[in-house]
Order: sequence, then C-alpha cells, then structure tokens
Amino acid sequence: MFDNLQDKLEKAFHVLKGHGQISEVNVAETVKEIRRALVDADVSYKIAKDFTNTVKEKALGQKVLTSLQPGQLMTKIVHDEMAALMGGTVAELELKSSPAIILMAGLQGSGKTTHSGKLANFLKRKKTKKPLLVACDVYRPAAINQLKVVGEQIGVEVYTEEGNQNPVQIAQNAVAHAKANGFNVVIVDTAGRLAIDQAMMDEIRNIHQAIKPDETLFVVDSMTGQDAVNTAKAFNDVLDYEGVILTKLDGDTRGGAALTVKSVVDKPIKFIGTGEKMDALDVFYPSRMADRILGMGDVVSLVERAQEQYDEEEARRVQKKIASNKFDFNDFLGQIKQIKKMGNMKDLMGMIPGMGKMMKNIDLDDDAFKGVEAIIYSMTPAEREDPKLINGSRRQRIATGSGKSIQEVNQLLKQFGDMSKMMKMMQGGGAKRMASMMKGAKGGRPF
Repeated sequence: MFDNLQDKLEKAFHVLKGHGQISEVNVAETVKEIRRALVDADVSYKIAKDFTNTVKEKALGQKVLTSLQPGQLMTKIVHDEMAALMGGTVAELELKSSPAIILMAGLQGSGKTTHSGKLANFLKRKKTKKPLLVACDVYRPAAINQLKVVGEQIGVEVYTEEGNQNPVQIAQNAVAHAKANGFNVVIVDTAGRLAIDQAMMDEIRNIHQAIKPDETLFVVDSMTGQDAVNTAKAFNDVLDYEGVILTKLDGDTRGGAALTVKSVVDKPIKFIGTGEKMDALDVFYPSRMADRILGMGDVVSLVERAQEQYDEEEARRVQKKIASNKFDFNDFLGQIKQIKKMGNMKDLMGMIPGMGKMMKNIDLDDDAFKGVEAIIYSMTPAEREDPKLINGSRRQRIATGSGKSIQEVNQLLKQFGDMSKMMKMMQGGGAKRMASMMKGAKGGRPF
C-alpha cells in the first residue's frame, strides 16, 4: 500500500536527516520534493501545492532550522497535515432510524456489490446488527446472483424481486419487509454503469428520495486515482452523500485518491477495502493511514485485528500446554490459522514499524504458511503430538509426503524446538532469570 509514495517521501526527508547544516534552502528543497512526490502519487497540483505551502509555513514557524532533530520534526508536521488532509478524525456511520437505511452508489466495477456484503458483515459481527441486503441492480447480468452468493457467505438474508424491473419499488418493498421481520439495517445495492450517465443519476436520485437513507455511501476504486476523485465529485453533486468507501486500497501504490477525496468533495472516507475476503473492510483512520504512508507502521490496527481473532478459552488451553511442556504441532497449526484470519500477511507486516520497507520486494502472500502446513500435515497424529518421535527415516518420509526437502523439514523441527524452549522459559519465570543472566554478563549494569 502506497509503496511508491512512501519511497519518494523518504527521499524528500533525507536531506534533513543528514549531518549537513540545515537551512531555509534545505527546507524549501525538501518541501519541493514532497510536492513532487504527491503529484507523482496522482494528487492534483493545486492540492499538492497548498499542502506543501502549509507544511513549509509550519516548519519555519516551529523552528525546524534550529531543531536538534529537524528530520523528525518535519516528518511530524507532514504527518499531521496529511492526516488533516484525509479528514483528521474517524467518521462513524450515523444509523439513527429503525431500520437504518444505507444506500450504496458507484460505478460498475468499483466493488459496490462485494462491499455491500462486507459492510453487512461488519455491522453483523462488530456492531451486533441484523442487516438485510437488497438487490436493486436489475440491469447487470448475474448481479442478483452475486449478491445472493455474498449473502450466503456471511449468513445475511438477501431481498430480491426477480422479474421486477423497478428498483425504486424494490427498495421500498425491501424496507417494508425489514420492518415486518425485525431487521434493523437495510443495505441497498444499486446499479452501476461503466460511466456516469443521466439515466443512472436519475435512478439513484429517485431511490434516494423514495427511501430517505440514513447514510448514502459512494463506493469507488482507489486505483483509478484522480478519476476516482472526479467521479466522487460528480456523484456528490447529485446525491450529497455522507461518506466514501475506497476499495482495492491493498493494491494502490500511489495513494492519490485516499489523500485528496476529502478535500475535493468535503465528505469523509468512512471505510477502506483492503483485500478480497469478506472481512477485509476497515474503518478509515486518517492518522493511522498517515502513519503507514510515512513508513511508521500501524500497530494499533494490528493489535485490533489480533484481538478480533483472540480466543480466550483457546489461549488458556495453549498456556497450560506450554506450562507443562506439551505444546505440539497441532497447537502450532491452530496458531497459524488464527494469524491467517487476521488478513493478508504482507499487509500485516506493513503494520509493524520499519517492516513495510523490508518486506517491499518480498513476495509474501496468503500462502506464506503453505509449506509449513504441508510439512505438519505430512506427519502422523502421533508425530504431531510428540515431535521427539521424528527420527531420520520419519523425516525423509515427511519430506517426501510434503514435497519439501529434508533440509526444510529439519529447519522447521529445529525452529519449533527452539520456540518451544523459549515459550517454556518465558512461562516459567525464565524471563527474569534470563534478564538476570544478561545483567550479570554486563558486569551488573542494566541495559
């Protein structure tokens, strides 16, 4: 996410992080490089210029020239202004009616139907709502079936009226159905077009007037850059919507749409799509996004994802096994499954400060654990429970069964053994003993 912009901003800050004398000329040059990086990221020149003028003014006003760490101070100024450019604070959904109605708008191919499902899944899992999905795209072939498949995946009912070609009537009937059957959120998926046209705008306006939604959300593909921003403006002129969902942000290395849609449309980004899975929808936090753009990671989001997958009962069970030195490969597989539920591995690594740059040229995808799982699944149940049983001939059989080399099997067994020892040490008060040993090795001086 935003790899190119991150690289260019890092180069812009480099002049202030060196050992040379800091001058107003250096600051001006840095600001010029930042402006160039933003324009390359598909930010309009006017917004980039206004942004960097503000940064320069604040930098000189905060005495970057006399700061002991001018690079860090400049980075903080850019971070704060970037967060402000993207909205400053998180924008919550305003769902006050019963049922609350959310109208989804956007062009064809933006991910509107999929993100209708993702939003329903988000509200069901995280907000304990009972959502109803409504299929109002009566034109695109298989649109209704697509929404049905999405609804089935997440366990949410989909309201359809196949044969009815009046989307306004379908939406009104769906709201009545929701009221009669205890649904407290209605998400209406509307038709998109390949380009903005009058018929499309008239239809979405008519639906909007008929059902009076609490929230109208514009769904847009972030990878289309300034085109996304221009489309967002055209829709807002007609609908005056409440917020934006930016999709495909996991594949966007430029970032222009994320940075500028708020300032152009004056409507907040409320959610971002970060992957293909139905749970790959995140609330948009401007400050956290600025952290990631500037290579600072996003530890808060990483911890939140971990907490979502945290199973307290399972954690207690594993803790007992570690304490009794019985942590085995079955437990290890369980931990891998929990990590995989958190999302794309490269995206997770990018949330750790400093790791994004290290992982940039490494192809780390959802199959990152595939080789490890293949080796473990090639073990017998007895071998998984007691790795000490795995002798030379067993290792060869496991290697053959998993399609891996004997060296890879040996490496996994060694790493597992080392990890088990470390876990046992940390569990049994070994952390204190280890710290004491290290302190002694340093002549009694603390680190």
